[in-house]
Amino acid sequence: MTVWKDSGQLNIDASELEYRAIGPSPGNAPTIVMLHEGLGCVGLWGDFPDRLAKATGTGVFVYSRSGYGASSPAKLPRQADYMHAEALDVLPKLLDAIGFRRGLLVGHSDGASIATIYAGGVQDHRIRGLSLIAPHFVVEDMGLESIAKTGAVYENSDLRSKLARWHKDVDHTFHGWHKAWLDPDFRAWDISESLAYIRVPVQIVQGEADQYGTMRQIEIAREECYCPVDVTMLPGAGHAPHREAADATLDAIAGFANRILRTHGEGELGKAA
Repeated sequence: MTVWKDSGQLNIDASELEYRAIGPSPGNAPTIVMLHEGLGCVGLWGDFPDRLAKATGTGVFVYSRSGYGASSPAKLPRQADYMHAEALDVLPKLLDAIGFRRGLLVGHSDGASIATIYAGGVQDHRIRGLSLIAPHFVVEDMGLESIAKTGAVYENSDLRSKLARWHKDVDHTFHGWHKAWLDPDFRAWDISESLAYIRVPVQIVQGEADQYGTMRQIEIAREECYCPVDVTMLPGAGHAPHREAADATLDAIAGFANRILRTHGEGELGKAA
C-alpha cells in the first residue's frame, strides 16, 4: 500500500521506520529520497529537506533506518555488510511502499554508501541520479582514527545529550555505529565495485575539511564510474556540509536535481510526467 502522509511510521518487514514526507506525492512529481548518516535520523536533517523540496518542486521523503531516531531498534552488533542489507533488502521495499516512480537518491556518509550499493546492485530505472554527500567507498585510516576519537567525545562531553534529543535509545544508536566501524572485519569493507555498475549521473558534495574521508573517495568514484561524476568541493566545511555550508550545499544539490530530472523528460517539476 502506498504511504504518503506528512509523517508517521512505515512498516518494513518487522521494523517500524519513522519518516517525513514533504511536498507532492510520487504520483504528482519526481521524488527525492534522503538517506541519513551513521548517527543521523529524520530530525537531524533539520529543515534541509523542506528547503530542497521548495528549490526543486519535488516531493522529498526522509526516514530513519532501524536503530535510529524513533524507528525500531536494530539487531546488534551490526555486521560488516550492514549497509548492503539496508541497500538491497530494506530500501527496495521502502521505495515500493511509498509508491516511488522516478527521482533521485540523496545520501550522506553511510547513507551515500547505501545509495551507491543500491544503484550499483539494483538496476532500477526509476532512479535518475545519485547525490552523495561526504561519501565513503573504502575504509581510510584517518576515518577510523576520527571514529575512534568520537567514542571518547561521546563518553566525556555533551555529545551524548545532544544526540539523545533525536534518538530514542541513544546508546543503542551510537554504539551500533561506532562498534561496527571499529570492528577489525570492517577494515576490508570496499564498495568501489558498485560504482562501476551505476548507469546514472552521480554528484559528490564534499567538505574540504572532512574529518572522515579524503579526496581518495572522489578519486575512486572518478576511476570506477562509467557515468558522469559531478564534484562540488566546499571550502571550510567538514563531514556535514548540509549543516556547515547549508546554502552552498542546497544550491549544488538542487541544481543537480533540476538538471537531471528535466534532462530525463520530467517536464515542469511539481507536475506529473
